[in-house]
Amino acid sequence: MTQKEHHIIISLASNINHEAHLEAARIQLTQLLNEVHFTRAIYTDPVGKTNDAKYLNQLCQGTTALGMNLLNEVLKEIEIRLGRTRNEDGIVAIDLDLLEYDGQRHHLKDWERNYVKDLINEL
Repeated sequence: MTQKEHHIIISLASNINHEAHLEAARIQLTQLLNEVHFTRAIYTDPVGKTNDAKYLNQLCQGTTALGMNLLNEVLKEIEIRLGRTRNEDGIVAIDLDLLEYDGQRHHLKDWERNYVKDLINEL
């Protein structure tokens, strides 16, 4: 019996050592997910932060047999593995947010951001 594959969309973001962190995250996500597709990466200004560092943002679409809670746990483990800490002073090595799982949207404020509106059309 085959496991059900869940359709997912993940946002990737970094505001330090941008290219290297996104590349490392893409490698991890490619190993974790099936039918993976990435949009182009675009720079954006920070939202509501005092830190001036721009973010490099990208979206990822794929499928997984993992349940939503387990997938979120694995995404947080990847963030930690790639240098994310929770005491950052505005520094975000990598941020991986599950935006959609089987058609159900999460992180609803992110869906209003211009980079998500622009990049979603590339998936």
